[in-house]
Amino acid sequence: METATDIRIPGLHRYPDHSRRSGVIAYAARSDGIAVEFVDGRIYLYNYEVPGRRHVERMKTLAAEGSGLSSYISRHVGKRFAARLR
Repeated sequence: METATDIRIPGLHRYPDHSRRSGVIAYAARSDGIAVEFVDGRIYLYNYEVPGRRHVERMKTLAAEGSGLSSYISRHVGKRFAARLR
């Protein structure tokens, strides 16, 4: 498992947030995961180990669509993340 010291914060892209009320402000998709920045400034890494491939791939899709990512994390992933990057 990666530790926060092993991971560089990837180049984040602004989350489109079509609802304009998301708790997510930016994300960076990786081949095996996704980093998500929340409005409080915290950045978490989710990967194929934690919370798992199915969740990560769904999160990548929602991030690209700009809708539902924060809700999905709240409802299906919770505090299961691979690392806190910031």
